[in-house]
Amino acid sequence: MSVWKKLFTAIKGGANEAAEAVVDNQALRILDQEIREAKTELRRSDEALVGIVAKRKLSQQKVDSFNLGITEYEAHARSAMDKGQQDLALECAQKVASLRNEQQAEQTYLDQFARSEQSLRSNIAQAKDKLRQLEQQVDVVKATESVQKAQSAVSASQVGANTKMHTAVSSLERIKQRQTEKAAQLEAAAEMAAEQSGSALDKKLADAGLKSGGQGSAEDELARILGRQ
Repeated sequence: MSVWKKLFTAIKGGANEAAEAVVDNQALRILDQEIREAKTELRRSDEALVGIVAKRKLSQQKVDSFNLGITEYEAHARSAMDKGQQDLALECAQKVASLRNEQQAEQTYLDQFARSEQSLRSNIAQAKDKLRQLEQQVDVVKATESVQKAQSAVSASQVGANTKMHTAVSSLERIKQRQTEKAAQLEAAAEMAAEQSGSALDKKLADAGLKSGGQGSAEDELARILGRQ
């Protein structure tokens, strides 16, 4: 195979794959459209069946009418013969023959209508049954598609939530670190202020027991007062 043929085959294969991808992405929409078209054809088939049934009934009425006429003129022929009116009986017999010919011709139409009606009813019933099965399968496919999309969305949201959670934890740690640093800065500032005011040295002397203060100084003062009395 030449290079150009290979290239053409590769391009053709890529086009087929792209076309199949488009069809797969639009599969449910295409299937819904095909179902709608099938329902339209079935409605037309039902209308055609109604027409066939109507013609079959009309044909049946004609056949029944011919049969009644045949029965009637056969009775007239017998009555005419009973009365010795052979010519009249022959006319009645001729009428019976004419009605029977018409009846046989109409019976042929009736049989054709009946066969067409039966065949059409069977075909329509099978088509409707297949369509119902197809619609059920489409419902299942749509439900599965919705569930899978929901599962994908949940999985994606879980990944996003984990990412956001990690970001939030990092932010919290940074805030806590800033607060710790701020507290240390405030404590250092307080110590510097105490040293500048001399209170820090007094505190150190008091802690060493070299200088009284606070509650101890009040007690000494009270003892001094009582001593004066």
